[in-house]
Amino acid sequence: MKKIFKFIGLIFKGIWKLISFIRLALTNLIFLASLAAIYFIFTSADSTVPQVDKKSALVLNISGPIVEQGSYTTPMDSFTGSLLGNELPKENVLFDLVDAIRHAKDDDKITGLVLALRDMPETNLTKLRYIAKALNEFKASGKPIYAVGDFYNQSQYYLASYADTVYLAPDGGVLIKGYSAYSLYYKTLLEKLDVNTHVFRVGTYKSAIEPFVRDDMSDEAKDSASRWLSQLWGAYVDDVATNRQIEASTLNPTMDEFLAQLKAVNGDIAALSLELGLVDKLATRQEVRKELAEVFGSDGEDSYNAMGYYEYLTTMAPTFDVELDDVAIVVASGAIMDGSQPRGTVGGDTTASLLRQARNDDKVKAVVLRVDSPGGSAFASEVIRNEIQALKEAGKPVVVSMSSLAASGGYWISMSADKIVAQPTTLTGSIGIFSVITTFEKGLNNIGVYTDGVGTSPFSGVGLTTGLTKPAADAFQMGIEHGYQRFIGLVSENRNIELNQMENIAEGRVWTGQDAMKLGLVDQMGDFDDAVALAAELAELEIYNTYWVEEPLSPAQQFFQDLMKQVKVSLGVDMSSWLPASIQPAAQQVMSDAQLLQSFNDPKGQYAFCLNCQVQ
Repeated sequence: MKKIFKFIGLIFKGIWKLISFIRLALTNLIFLASLAAIYFIFTSADSTVPQVDKKSALVLNISGPIVEQGSYTTPMDSFTGSLLGNELPKENVLFDLVDAIRHAKDDDKITGLVLALRDMPETNLTKLRYIAKALNEFKASGKPIYAVGDFYNQSQYYLASYADTVYLAPDGGVLIKGYSAYSLYYKTLLEKLDVNTHVFRVGTYKSAIEPFVRDDMSDEAKDSASRWLSQLWGAYVDDVATNRQIEASTLNPTMDEFLAQLKAVNGDIAALSLELGLVDKLATRQEVRKELAEVFGSDGEDSYNAMGYYEYLTTMAPTFDVELDDVAIVVASGAIMDGSQPRGTVGGDTTASLLRQARNDDKVKAVVLRVDSPGGSAFASEVIRNEIQALKEAGKPVVVSMSSLAASGGYWISMSADKIVAQPTTLTGSIGIFSVITTFEKGLNNIGVYTDGVGTSPFSGVGLTTGLTKPAADAFQMGIEHGYQRFIGLVSENRNIELNQMENIAEGRVWTGQDAMKLGLVDQMGDFDDAVALAAELAELEIYNTYWVEEPLSPAQQFFQDLMKQVKVSLGVDMSSWLPASIQPAAQQVMSDAQLLQSFNDPKGQYAFCLNCQVQ
């Protein structure tokens, strides 16, 4: 009987092995077939660039955030994003967007532009202004721009204000709320959890650590934030008021004035938007399509001749002349971290490697470093700055183009460039340094867990469960003070600012680009185009290529990036919906702050980071 059972077991074991083999083989076949299909899509048929078949409007149907550099997607990103209810949105590279508008300007088949921005999230004003520059160039060609929308958020309306005609749904509205800088504060929570927070900093205005040691924003931080928020909001209001030919006060009513205006139209926000001159026409979607069909021609299906932005991108052939010299572009976008890091963050080693690649390329005659970063690791920032110094010593001029944000570590990696170009609405400065160490000995003691032992030096017993002694804390503070003195010393040396003047410039103060230029932290106002032209001028180039130096994707990364452009994977599970709606925003902010802390990996624990530069 025992042998029979053993024989039956061997049969089932064999069947299971066969099933496993078939399952594995089928999985591999499906995977290989997918690779083959994608390869066929991209390489088969004809190698010519697709064309616009007939005269059409270009519909700028932007979906997802506008970024300086696209990040690749991995299967784990897709899995965790779907599990948490966060579908992975398309990323829209700022420079692709501007290039498409400029290309359409000169495309005879594109007869106008339709801004359909309902899926575009709030975007920093500096990026919006660069897109707006391209919109003005498009209008200057004589081609019309229309904006269509049910509701316009603040960023969507900013771009819509550049249109010749702005349509709004009769039940819609224009939602403009101004700019703000709010943070969550955890001091009381950490005390209740018996977590000891040890903070080391230099600078009255270095408020990045305030959420850990306060329950509110300090007066100094409020003073600093109020100054640059007012300048950003003033720029927004001036641009929109000029575009719409309305008084600036229209966009800046008091609450009493707004309530009186709304009462006069019986609470109809769409009617109020029309009355104030924010929009030109109230029209349903059917009415808008009919009117646009009269302008652009009809496709015979109750719509108008149009081509979407993402489809139009595929019609644009890349231009690169192998005979010309290059102005290399290196993008530093995201928090600065030590080591090699993926796109979406600024890895010290990764970015330094890209700069070194440009230095060793004989065809590269100048470099533009595009910076959009709140800072991060002080050590990684210095690694990047050293490569910029090496580029200059190699005789290749370096120009920094500041985007929305180039503060703290973002300024550290910028200060050694030959020239720094910023926008008036760029946030920069925040020259300061800090360290935060949390220890848990008190909380552990309260639940009956203690740490004891012996060590070979005064620092052996310093740790997360043992706490921080007064001498150890003094040592950390001296290290921070040394790092701060090094930071302001480098700024003084590279920007030719007297060291005794740095006290009024540094200490963590945040400056707009126009204020930074007055202080000598920035050389001139201008956008990305101006920075590239300046780099070419310094290298004495009249005609040149712009060469984007990027870390190449591995075949697997490229595969998943291409795949995610075509499909959206969802498991149908939305964990965020399990939380009450009233606390979801706070929960998202806590998760955002937690992710931010995960980017703190400086080997010395010293950070040049501007936490309060996040505009809402």
